Amino acid sequence: MKALMISRDSLLHAEIAAQGSARMPPVQLVASRNGLRDAVERLMPEPPALVIFDASEVAPGEAELVERLSKHYPSASFILLTREAQQDLLIRAMRAGMREVLQLPLVHRAFHEAMDRIEVAAGVSHMRDGKVLAFISCKGGSGATFLSTNFGYALAALAERKVLLIDLHGQFGDATLYVSDQKPAMTLSDICAQITRMDGAFLDSCLVHVASNFGVLAAADDPNHTVDMKPEHMDTILRVARQHYDYIVLDVGRQIDAISLRALDQADAIHPVLQLALPDIRDGRRLLDIFRSLGYPTDRTRLIVNRYEKGGKLRLADLEHALGAEVVHTVPNDYISATDSVNQGIPVLQLSRSSAVARSLADLVELVTARRVSESKGLFDRLFGRSEAE
Repeated sequence: MKALMISRDSLLHAEIAAQGSARMPPVQLVASRNGLRDAVERLMPEPPALVIFDASEVAPGEAELVERLSKHYPSASFILLTREAQQDLLIRAMRAGMREVLQLPLVHRAFHEAMDRIEVAAGVSHMRDGKVLAFISCKGGSGATFLSTNFGYALAALAERKVLLIDLHGQFGDATLYVSDQKPAMTLSDICAQITRMDGAFLDSCLVHVASNFGVLAAADDPNHTVDMKPEHMDTILRVARQHYDYIVLDVGRQIDAISLRALDQADAIHPVLQLALPDIRDGRRLLDIFRSLGYPTDRTRLIVNRYEKGGKLRLADLEHALGAEVVHTVPNDYISATDSVNQGIPVLQLSRSSAVARSLADLVELVTARRVSESKGLFDRLFGRSEAE
């Protein structure tokens, strides 16, 4: 979005430029004027989409210029910045149809919230209503992190949705290593320490970007920092994430604490991951008992059996009977493809998209997005058909 900045304050100009460039799409300050009169007398040849006006130093008698400026740029959105309430100026601004007034010193969160409203009104972007999908291990080593990270990538690549994965492992979370070799610049604990800055642009800047529409928020890399994280921080993060992402995938791990519990409370679906073995079934039953005691509806809990092999002594029917829950999906025991993916830090769909586990992830994407993606089956058939022909 191309913007005109009206201000004599060079530091404020630089601050707005920095905040604007961090947005997606960015706000570009393509022109500047030293004051309101300068802006009226030196009109831009190409009208801007946005006018950011520092009204702190408006001279007496210049208030009427606000209405003139709005008439020169009738299709532009306006943000007024002011240090003190100036009644005459604000009345004229309201009459001219200007709705966004921000107090100085600039609060970055307020600026980005104002920009969100402007972009939605202008049709530049739309506020999403993202779905939260949680993956949780019934037993250590069940493969929940592998599935959550690779499912997140598959969801972004196949369904062409904007996806965020949040690593909620309280200690030593390593979700990023499954899909990227990038070192996280910021972690979940860093965001919680700066929670007042939370908005879409700040969240995006903290992610490891695996693809243009798939990012990972890394877990705390220092266990000592987890004490600064509070359950209400998760409320704020998920509220913002829902507005800016189609899907938020949570890698919960196995430990249920105050942070992960608050996230699970808000999940639209919870996917316990287990293998078809007695220890997994025992721990899975305990986990489902916890969910029932918390009052979670049974239709929110959707079991996934990982490393599934047909013909074993234990059957899916045995597991479903023992847990009193239905298995919604199975992932085959494709050890070589999964191990290669983990060792190289490359999503299995990218590394071996015709493998059995990649096909299973595609089926899971179709299952999850069945009511949200119109092209589903044909898209996956075409993708894997091409890979087999290569």
